[in-house]
Amino acid sequence: MLVRMQLSRIVIPESGVGHPCMVFLREVEGDRQVPIVIGIAEAWAIQRRTKGVHFPRPMTHDLIVGIMQGLDVDLEQIVISELRDGTFYAKLVIRQDGRLLEIDSRPSDALAIQAGSDVPLFVDESVLKELS
Repeated sequence: MLVRMQLSRIVIPESGVGHPCMVFLREVEGDRQVPIVIGIAEAWAIQRRTKGVHFPRPMTHDLIVGIMQGLDVDLEQIVISELRDGTFYAKLVIRQDGRLLEIDSRPSDALAIQAGSDVPLFVDESVLKELS
């Protein structure tokens, strides 16, 4: 079973590079949270895209979104699908020519691609159970 989540906060330490950043996902219809350690570049990308900050040239996650748009591929949803040996696994669920495809992704990249959009975010119930 998939549980609808939303990005609740991004923590970027003031000390900068070399210190872990975190994103926290919060259950839309509940109180459970999912903390995920991410890299500084992905944290900045998620924060920037969430706030709608644009640069004159596309950054990596903007490029991926642009490629999907150019190929007429729709991002249907993001799924944090698994927690294995302390590592989260995610999938980009895309629709191309009527077919649904699941693309393996790091959660941080999936969140950066999804940030600032209305694409739904889900976490598998098995991941939530493992965290509790």
